Amino acid sequence: MSGQPDLGRADLVSMLAELTGKPVEQVPHRVGSMELAWLVHLVEQRYGTQMDLTDDQLAGIRTVDDALTVFHTCLPASADG
Repeated sequence: MSGQPDLGRADLVSMLAELTGKPVEQVPHRVGSMELAWLVHLVEQRYGTQMDLTDDQLAGIRTVDDALTVFHTCLPASADG
């Protein structure tokens, strides 16, 4: 293991596609509060953990890439998925 959880950008986009009912290619890269709450919920379920995100971390998440960066800092490095 590389120490990083096996969560990638494609995983998050796929989760958002599930929420919006859109094909992956049509999922917007911007993340609103509802989308962010959905992503946090699904990632926590997938890894069996609770991410304690700070207000600053949450405020800094505006795109899928922002979410991925923050999630990687909050997930256990040994997460097996």
